[in-house]
Amino acid sequence: MQDLKISKKKPSFPITERLHNYLSQYNRNIKIPIFYDDLLRFQGSVVVYDKEDNDTLWIRVYYNDYEREEIDLSLKKVYTILHSDGNESTIPFLNVDAIDYCTFGNSKPFRIKIRNILNDNYTYFYVKTADASRVYGLELEHMLSPYNLNFLVYKNTLIEEHIAGIPGDEFIKNMLPDCSKSEKSQIAKEFVKFNERCMIRLLGDMRSYNYVIVPTHDFDHVVYKIRPIDFDQQCYEGKFNIYRPQFFKENLKMVELVAESFQKFSIDQYKIEERSILVKRLKSFHDRVDELLDCMLEDSISKGENIDLLKMKIFEYTQDVKFKRSKNMGQILKSALEYLVRNYEDVNPK
Repeated sequence: MQDLKISKKKPSFPITERLHNYLSQYNRNIKIPIFYDDLLRFQGSVVVYDKEDNDTLWIRVYYNDYEREEIDLSLKKVYTILHSDGNESTIPFLNVDAIDYCTFGNSKPFRIKIRNILNDNYTYFYVKTADASRVYGLELEHMLSPYNLNFLVYKNTLIEEHIAGIPGDEFIKNMLPDCSKSEKSQIAKEFVKFNERCMIRLLGDMRSYNYVIVPTHDFDHVVYKIRPIDFDQQCYEGKFNIYRPQFFKENLKMVELVAESFQKFSIDQYKIEERSILVKRLKSFHDRVDELLDCMLEDSISKGENIDLLKMKIFEYTQDVKFKRSKNMGQILKSALEYLVRNYEDVNPK
C-alpha cells in the first residue's frame, strides 16, 4: 500500500469552444439563470454537523433577504432545467431548504437541497466552477460506466445532479464489518471491477470518500455497486497508480477484502469481464466517444511533466509505443482505449 500524493491544488481548465460545441450537440450546454459566482455573495454561514456532531466540512450559507428571493427562484429554475427540461409549472411547489458550501477540496461546490412541499420529498444538486477535466470525467462516466449522469454547463458554471449512495469511507467503517460473507465477496468483486474501470479510463484519486457504495435490494438479497462521485482528477496526475484505487491507503480494507475473498485467477477473471463490458460500451457510444476524444486531443488539461511521467509509465506497463509518442492527456487516453479494444479483439476474433 503506497502513500500516494495528489497535487494539492489542481488548476481549473477552461471549457474550449470545441468542447462547448460538443456539449451543445448533446444538450449539456444550456442557458441557466444563475452562475457559481452569484452564490459566492453569501453574507454569513454556520457549520454543518452530522448526526454524531462531527464537522462535515460543509457550511450552510445565508444571503440578504432581497438577494435570497432571487437566488431561490433561480435555483428552482435550474432544478426544473436539470430534471424536467425547464417546465416551470412545478416551481410553486418547490422550496430551497438549504444552500451549503464546501470549503474542502478543489472545486469548492455549493450543494442545493430542493424539497417538494406537497410530499416532502427532497433531492440535491451541485453548483461548481466549470472545469474541462471534470466535464471530460463526467462524460466518460456517462458513456463507459453502467450509470447515466445528468449535468449542465453554461459559461463558467457546472450543474451536477446528486449521486445517491453511502460514502465509501463511512460504509467501510460502519457497515462493511456487519456484511455477510457472500455480501463481502460481492463487494470485493465490485471493487476489482471499479479499480479496473478507473485505471483504463484514467479517473484518478478514488479514495474512499470520493466514491459511494450503492445498495440495491433484489428479491432475496442486497446487490452492492460502487460509483465515483468526484471527477476532478480525470487525466491530470502523472503517477499511474493514482488512477488505481487499490493503491490508496484509504482503500486498504477493500484491498484486504479482495485478498481474503479471491485467488488471483478470480481477480483476473473479473478484470477480463470489466474490460469486455468496457469494449461493448465503447462500441455502443463509438461516435460520441470519438467526438469527445477529438476535443481532448486539442485540449490542455494537465502539465507537461505529468504527461511525460504518465505516458512513459503506461508504456512500461503495456510496451505499446503509441503511449510513448503521446503529446497530451487526450492522446494517452485514446491510446489506452484503443489498446483495450485491440486486446479484446485479439482474444475474441470475429
